[in-house]
Amino acid sequence: MPLLPSPTIAYLGPPGTYSEAAAEAYAQHCHSQNDGIKLCPYPSIFQTLEAVAQGEVEIGVVPVENSIQGSVTMTLDALWQIGRLQIQQALVLPIAHVFISQAKQLSEIKTVYSHPQALAQCQQWLENHLSQIQLIPTNSTTEALQHLANEPTVGAISSEQAAQLYQLPILAHSISDYPENCTRFWVVSLQPSPGGSHTSLGFTVPANIPGALVKPLQIFATREINLSRIESRPTKRSLGDYLFFIDIEANALDPLVQAAFVELKSYTETLKVFGSYEIISGST
Repeated sequence: MPLLPSPTIAYLGPPGTYSEAAAEAYAQHCHSQNDGIKLCPYPSIFQTLEAVAQGEVEIGVVPVENSIQGSVTMTLDALWQIGRLQIQQALVLPIAHVFISQAKQLSEIKTVYSHPQALAQCQQWLENHLSQIQLIPTNSTTEALQHLANEPTVGAISSEQAAQLYQLPILAHSISDYPENCTRFWVVSLQPSPGGSHTSLGFTVPANIPGALVKPLQIFATREINLSRIESRPTKRSLGDYLFFIDIEANALDPLVQAAFVELKSYTETLKVFGSYEIISGST
């Protein structure tokens, strides 16, 4: 992979987030010498990706999809807006939420902080145990821990690693609504995509007319290229105007796929190929 031997890796911080765990897993998998690798936390997903785009860091690691709550729309929107970043790798990380608080028991809790995705992934547990409390979203699961100091009526949903890092007590373990909860992260940089078994792209269509989306999708169907994900996001230009993200199970370097992209351009207004990559598994 054409990246610096000891890269600086940006991730959604502060330290203790699942994004940091994903960045560490990527570093261990792809770089045998980890001593020179520096992890840099950023306060938002957009700032993480923008740091890569501006050359402040070589690599960024951001969440893109959760097995319970689906896509992380902030990542998709930022990737489309910035436009020039390339996916180098995808990493799937198991997510094990815990409930952290200075309280002695759950009945004392009045407020819970966490990232919106974490709150949603534990919705059933919250309904069963803390149905009357106030839920307040934060930029990350670790940022939520800042609200716990000397506040026995406040709780946070985060990771066991974060609780250990900040020396905070865990009141409940394994609170995700589904035990197989996992999140897919993208590793991005300004370097060309290395190629791989999956390719991600986005496009807009010229007009909202019947068949506008069917024709682009037929390009892949006729070539027997499988789509593993498709979804729409508002372009933010006007109500009802959408852009589409798709993942295909094919390598963009394949001549068959390149021919598909050439044909796809004739049916799209804007086409952005974010790169081909392999998917690896990590652990928390």
